[in-house]
Amino acid sequence: MLKFWDPFRSYWKERTEANAKPLKAFLNLEATRWQYTHGTRNPESISPDTWTVDQYFQDRPGNKAIQLQLFYDYGSNPPLYPHWQAYFREHQPPTLIVWGRNDYIFPAEGAHPYARDLKNVELHLLDTGHFALEEDGDVIADHIRRFLDTNGS
Repeated sequence: MLKFWDPFRSYWKERTEANAKPLKAFLNLEATRWQYTHGTRNPESISPDTWTVDQYFQDRPGNKAIQLQLFYDYGSNPPLYPHWQAYFREHQPPTLIVWGRNDYIFPAEGAHPYARDLKNVELHLLDTGHFALEEDGDVIADHIRRFLDTNGS
């Protein structure tokens, strides 16, 4: 897994102020803007409203503590992956995956393993970043419409 996740894993292992400190850097304006623009084809096309509004809410009193709690809680997800994979193998839900190929936070390599467990899976890797909807909202909407038309809505 990417180095991006190293400070998170440290925090999951030992929830201390020292381990929280690097995570707080993810909660500033520059980091929020980066999440929206990194890996996009045309960063200038992403509206500054996206990260400005997000940051406004990030900066509310008490919210940093809430975000740190969410960061910590996310650590409960990886141990559950085998249970989710077993569910997929047993129930075989039709699945649409639309993923930003250039997403640094959740790299495209994470999208492919779904095909190991699911028979009716449709995967689209778009040439964009983490917030794929910002650059490819129309493309994603088309994939969703077609998928629902094919698989029932």
